[in-house]
Amino acid sequence: MRITLPLGNAICYSGYREGQSPDARTYPSVEQIRQDLHLLAQHWQLLRLYDCSPHAERVLQVIREDRLPLRVMLGAYLGAETNNPGCPWGGCYPDEQLEHNRRENRAELERLVRLANRHADTVFSVAVGNEATVDWTDHLVPVEQMIEHVRWVKARLSQPVTFCENYVPWHDKLKPLGAELDFISVHTYPVWEYKPIHEALAYTQQNVAGVASVYPDKPVVITEAGWCTQSNGRGMHAEHAVEDVQAIYYRDLMAWTAAAGVLCFVFEAFDEPWKGSPDTMEPEKHWGLFTVDRRPKRVMQELYAHWTCTQDPREPALAGAPD
Repeated sequence: MRITLPLGNAICYSGYREGQSPDARTYPSVEQIRQDLHLLAQHWQLLRLYDCSPHAERVLQVIREDRLPLRVMLGAYLGAETNNPGCPWGGCYPDEQLEHNRRENRAELERLVRLANRHADTVFSVAVGNEATVDWTDHLVPVEQMIEHVRWVKARLSQPVTFCENYVPWHDKLKPLGAELDFISVHTYPVWEYKPIHEALAYTQQNVAGVASVYPDKPVVITEAGWCTQSNGRGMHAEHAVEDVQAIYYRDLMAWTAAAGVLCFVFEAFDEPWKGSPDTMEPEKHWGLFTVDRRPKRVMQELYAHWTCTQDPREPALAGAPD
């Protein structure tokens, strides 16, 4: 049976600020998350979360306490369960680390089930893992084990279940996993593949259509698509990574997905300075529609012209702004 997923403005949300990091387990406070969610709720209806850490627990807490009109795709972050010598930045670990990861992955899936059941009115779907099967990942999980994880979760939840991955593995490697899922979740990043802006939307459309042709009986969702705004040139042309181009791609992407009825989570709400190398121009840090200090980049400046970072988060920010 083909499922029905909600439509609406959708965005990926990682609320970590300067000095905070999921790796260090230093999480945004409830009040910081409250400010973020009241900002985002002015324009977005759907959020994607990546894991079941205290960050996710606090997000779901604020949505419930403040009765925000937000629904959530809740993710489980899975660590490496096998080594990946093909990872350029190091995907090989001692056996004891891999065994620890397997135990922690099961604990993470238990948290996923617990939170999704506790917040069933908010969590409309769950994602069992993120970019854990692509060739370059540093947290590789074999497809056979991914299938077991998905089956374990599906037996314990009523919400639709997916897995989030780059578009390439969906064509062949992930066919057995795709058969287990309720819908397919695709990541597409033209700028990471050196595409100029005049080719970007067509490339995204090609990525999505290619995956959809492999799974004609399942909905295909874009769970990550976005554009970097600063770069040292690693993995992309640095001159493409600017705010003006991000604004063009965002507008094109939103117009197409709205017209086509494709659910699309924009990556990412806020810049993430904890990611990647220490280089401040590291592209991993600069995908937000807002800076890390919650100031709107060019793409959001008109929509959030009335927002200030110091205002009470419960005050309306978008007087007269369109949906």
